[in-house]
Amino acid sequence: MADSARAARLAQRIKVVVAQALGKAVKDPRVEAITVTDARVTNDLQHATIYYTVFGDAEAKADAAAALEKSRGVLRKEVGRNVTVRLTPTLEFVPDEIPVNASNLEALLRSAKEKDAAVAALAEGATFAGDEDPYKRDEEEDEQA
Repeated sequence: MADSARAARLAQRIKVVVAQALGKAVKDPRVEAITVTDARVTNDLQHATIYYTVFGDAEAKADAAAALEKSRGVLRKEVGRNVTVRLTPTLEFVPDEIPVNASNLEALLRSAKEKDAAVAALAEGATFAGDEDPYKRDEEEDEQA
């Protein structure tokens, strides 16, 4: 088994090779909107998972997934030419969900910020319902303090 540092280096190299091959070796116009975001390789260097994002709607994402599946052999051949390992790893393409999750998180943070501003606006002119110090104290303690 190879060490994880070698697998990480190989993953970065595969990421670059696949991204370049999508622009040069693959002649399908459906892959133009694909951005390779990450790659992971197993420690035995036999399997590579490539994460990608697609700019566009759901139809563009489906077209891109179909184009990647169709061009898997060409991309694996390019990886085999440009990577120095005994066996060329198999390629699996997975759509990256980080941008979707990030936009959901940004919407939640925006909503929380608006609610905080509304609470701050309500608290701006507020006064205490009772005394400022709600705790009862003996008069002697107040005089000593």
